[in-house]
Amino acid sequence: MLGGGAAAGVFGSLLGLGGGVLLVPLLTLGFGMPLREAVGVSLISVIVTSSAAAGVYLERHVANLRLGMTLELFTAIGALVGGSVAFLLDERLLSLLFGALLLYVAVTMARATLRPSPEATTDTAAPDRHPEHDLDPAAPDDLTTLERLSGPGYRVRNLGLGVVGATGAGVISALLGIGGGIVKVPLMHLAMGVPFRVATATSNMMIGITAAASAVIYLIRGGIDPYVAGPTAIGVFLGATAGSRLSHRVDLRILRVLFVVILVYLALQMLSRAFG
Repeated sequence: MLGGGAAAGVFGSLLGLGGGVLLVPLLTLGFGMPLREAVGVSLISVIVTSSAAAGVYLERHVANLRLGMTLELFTAIGALVGGSVAFLLDERLLSLLFGALLLYVAVTMARATLRPSPEATTDTAAPDRHPEHDLDPAAPDDLTTLERLSGPGYRVRNLGLGVVGATGAGVISALLGIGGGIVKVPLMHLAMGVPFRVATATSNMMIGITAAASAVIYLIRGGIDPYVAGPTAIGVFLGATAGSRLSHRVDLRILRVLFVVILVYLALQMLSRAFG
């Protein structure tokens, strides 16, 4: 559990996914836990991942704080709704949803890897400008909402789509224990025009709040096993801390390819479980 948590933490912090996308299949397929209990443990680990990584990304001025807090308001609402209905759904249905979601994200990431990325210019913005400088509450009042949410070198677009997607990410987070980052990163990167590194950093900042909103419901209903959550969360913390500090040294293209392969394998396993 320590080793699996560490691996999930590394991937979660590097890709802004919280680690739950790997942790839930690990606990269900590798340790034989019921899916709903694995989701509860994963939510605790997502909170740990976010706590370990978000501070590093904010200190390095990578995360877009204003955009993250704007989307997180709607994500938290979705997480409360998802947590309320999670205990009413059959586990085979949850496995089917999880497998389908893994396949969707794998295809999305594969398409993003194969086509040219604009990050070469957007991630090399002038060093004297940082995202939070554009988030100053004292900024001119004539700026539009999208201009206020934008960072140096890129322009946020499709805010309405982002709000809808963030709400859906909250629901999915509560149902599947993934923190919502598996939806937020492609949403911000592909639909809203946010550079990939900024999207992953901003997602890491958001997922802890998302997971906490739904974890409370799981805790009240006895859906969290402390004997599993303890060692797993420690492993996730160590992995997330290492991953967040190594993120600027990792080739994102190689990381995406490896991640897509893992997602496809886990998706097939979860779909096999869903169909018996």
